[in-house]
Amino acid sequence: MNNIFLKGKTIYFRPLEQKDLTMEYVSWMNDSEVCQFNSHSTFPYTIEKSEAYYQHLQQSANTIIALAIIDISSNKHIGNISLQGINWINNSAEFAIILGDKSFWGRGVASEAFFLMFDYGFTRLNLHRIYYGTSSKNLAVHKLAVKMKMTQEGIRKEAMFKNGEYVDIIEYGVLKNDFLK
Repeated sequence: MNNIFLKGKTIYFRPLEQKDLTMEYVSWMNDSEVCQFNSHSTFPYTIEKSEAYYQHLQQSANTIIALAIIDISSNKHIGNISLQGINWINNSAEFAIILGDKSFWGRGVASEAFFLMFDYGFTRLNLHRIYYGTSSKNLAVHKLAVKMKMTQEGIRKEAMFKNGEYVDIIEYGVLKNDFLK
């Protein structure tokens, strides 16, 4: 374990590094099951696109905090998590997560990751609000959003075209005081 930024019980976060841009990483973005509820896997993803994304992150350090999710027991990169579109005037940010390694699904990793990132955003960055939007079909994350004390704030009707159909995007948000209660 090296370069640990935030540590939980089963995972830790560290800065996303160029060495993370592997074919396995690229395969997550092309996997229709991994990306069934987000905008990835619509167009082919390549190493070159991952490198361009990495360069974008380096240039956007004041508005995007993107971290690698690492399994403590194996020291394996299993996903990414971020606060993006950080607005330092309104003290708000959009949350995003991808758990690319499917062998870690259903093991509480997403819940632990949500909590670590929200706690970081509210206590260390002094954010006032974190928000998140997901497909109306993403039932597991809807339950997790409620667990994280998020409130449904709205619905973007048929805002995403995925797998041959338009689906609604459910918007959630949580304020610092509500999360920290």
